[in-house]
Amino acid sequence: MSTDAKAQLEADIARTRAELRATVDELSDRLNPKTQAQNALDEAKVALRELRRKVTGEVRPADEPEPTRTGWIVLGAAAAVAAAVVSTIVRKL
Repeated sequence: MSTDAKAQLEADIARTRAELRATVDELSDRLNPKTQAQNALDEAKVALRELRRKVTGEVRPADEPEPTRTGWIVLGAAAAVAAAVVSTIVRKL
């Protein structure tokens, strides 16, 4: 094997390792529970803003993302928990 071919092979291996490292880092970040919780919270905030707009009749700005299904689910779950807490407090009074 010539030195040029060997150098090219070593460069390819180094590039592949760097790409693999970047992919593993991205997957680790996506699967991190804190990251997932923060993403769900961010999506719920978008859904809440959309709900507020529907009630007030405002129009969503073009630069703001549409709420996702996850955002609506998280918002609904939070509302259900809040209702359960209020119901429990009222019953104890």
